[in-house]
Parts: sequence; structure tokens; C-alpha cells
Amino acid sequence: MHFINPKFLRTALLAATCVVAFGISGARAADEPRINGGGSSFVYPLMTKWASEYEAAKHVQVNYQSVGSGAGIQQVTAKTFDFGCSDGPMNEEQLSKAKESGGDVVHIPLVMGAVVPAYNLPDVKETVKFSGPVLADIFMGKITKWNDKALQDMNPGVKLPDMEIAVVHRSDGSGTSYIWTDYLAKVSPDWKTKVGTGTSVSWPAGEGQKGNEGVAGKVTQTTGAIGYVELIYALQNNIQYGAVKNTEGAFVKGSLESVTAAANGALSTIPEDLRYSITNASGKESYPISGTTWAIVYVNQPAEKAQLVTDFLHWVTHEGQKDAAALHYASLPTGLVARLDKKLNTMTAANPAAAKSSPAR
Repeated sequence: MHFINPKFLRTALLAATCVVAFGISGARAADEPRINGGGSSFVYPLMTKWASEYEAAKHVQVNYQSVGSGAGIQQVTAKTFDFGCSDGPMNEEQLSKAKESGGDVVHIPLVMGAVVPAYNLPDVKETVKFSGPVLADIFMGKITKWNDKALQDMNPGVKLPDMEIAVVHRSDGSGTSYIWTDYLAKVSPDWKTKVGTGTSVSWPAGEGQKGNEGVAGKVTQTTGAIGYVELIYALQNNIQYGAVKNTEGAFVKGSLESVTAAANGALSTIPEDLRYSITNASGKESYPISGTTWAIVYVNQPAEKAQLVTDFLHWVTHEGQKDAAALHYASLPTGLVARLDKKLNTMTAANPAAAKSSPAR
């Protein structure tokens, strides 16, 4: 039986339900400028670290709500957040709605990570291997037993139990779901036709839970369960997670190195607007369910926030990248950082206040 780290769970549950104000309290904190953001729970552990370090260094508070990528997009569009974080880029309809509400938006990649198939089979000590089509069939309810022939053939020598598979998926609008479904749609024609890709889809099977935190908790509590979570949630909670077959036929586990390999494999295909996918990337060492978290932000910002938001995004995509590896995220490739800098420069040009000298630069 695996147990959730109590300290991590307390933090995660708090983050999922309320605004978390990072940093010091008291008179100085009350006088400090504040940036409000939220969305992706995928990036929450790293955002926690970034916000703490940024306040200590720059005396600017960053309040971040872990409410899911769908809510992040909605609330930045409505200007409730100064920036919204999503693990799936905005679609054309969302871009059009944002343009009507406040003008053009830019997508600023922040970090990359792995979404892993997390499962609870306490009597199975070996790492379970999966292919994309098998995962699609499990989450469509076609494969319902752990000892199904398709799974057993993929795991020779591993005694998989004669046990029902309890599927767990996200109930909220989720960038983690976007990465997961984007991958499944690429490798399973049936999934692409019947379910598709999105932050929210109509799930054919399973039980929904809110946030990476909720999925991790449910898998931990349920023998025979399988779900999908960002890598750090599996590691922090000591949850088993599988290896996935990539385009070269190699079974690869999610890790900093395998996500970096996937990012490098996809770098040449990234478009000018920086809305892209790195799932199912080429390369023998690439982990196939890799993704990006973006900050989505209006080009035109209120005068009192323009400099604050631009400087924070510059800091996390430069100095802040040093914190990624310790939390099992892959830092941004150098070539991508150069391209996102052009987007930040677009914001600076549109907001003269952001061009002022700042302690963050």
C-alpha cells in the first residue's frame, strides 16, 4: 500500500481550493506589488518554488491558484488573472473570444514535463509496460482486466493480476488531460474519432477527480486503479508508473532526460505562435507523453501590471529554469527561449511601462 506524503497532500489540497499567497507576511508583504495567476496544476509544484524565490529576490508577490488549465484560460480571458497557465494551447475559438475581450494574447512556454500512467498494483514489482493503443483501449473501457492478453503479451514474465482496472481521469478542465488525449489521438484512430483531444472530453469510462492532486489521491487509495498525472505527483506520492512505447519501439519511462529528448525531437516543428505539441515525438530516448506548460497573457496590459507581468515571465524563463530539474521538469531548450523572448519584447513594445528598468531584469 502506498501512502501520500502528508505534507505534500496538505499543500496540494490547499492549492486546489484557494488562492495561495507565497512569501512573507506582515507589513512588508502588504506593501509589495502583486501578480495574480492560475490554471495548470501540472506546473503548480514548480510555480510554488518560483513564487517563493521571486518574492525573496524581487519583493513582488505571485498568487497562483491551481484550478486546472481550462479555468486558467477562462479567467485570463476574463481578466480575472494577470496570467493563466495551461498545458494545452488555446484553440481558435478561445483565441477569438480573447481578442474580443482584450486583444491579442501570446503563449509563453514556461517548462516541460511528463504525464505518466500511474497505477496501483502492490503485488507487481516490475514496471508495467504500455503502448499508446493499449492505454487508449483501457481509457475507452475496452480493456477491463489487468491480465488482458494485450497487456500480458506486452509484459512477458510479469504476473499481472486477474483484477478489474479502475480507470481514473480528470473531472475538471485540464491541460494534463490535453496532453494525455493529444497523445492518445495520435496513436489510436478509434480514440481520435470517438473521444478526441481537449482539456475536457467526454470520457467513455472511469471516474473523474479534480486536479493532479485528486487523481493521484484516488489511484493511491484504490488497488487496481490507473490514472494519469504529472510526473512529480507520482514521485511525491510514491505511486507506481509505467513505461510507454515510443515511435522507435522503445519502452521509456517519464524523466527529465526523456522529456528533454522529446523536446529536442520536436523543436524544428514548433510554429511562430509557439502553440505546439511534443507528444509522440521522434527519437529512441523520447518519452511519448511529454508536454509544455504555457503562460497565456494579453499583449496589452493595464499600466500598473504591465512591467510586473513581463518581468516575472522573463525571470521564470531565464533565471527560474535552474529550479526545474530538482522537481523533475525539463527546462526549455535554448532555441525556444530565444523565440519566446521575441513574444515578451512584443509585450514590452505594446506597454511602455514594461520597458522601464526593473529589479527583475
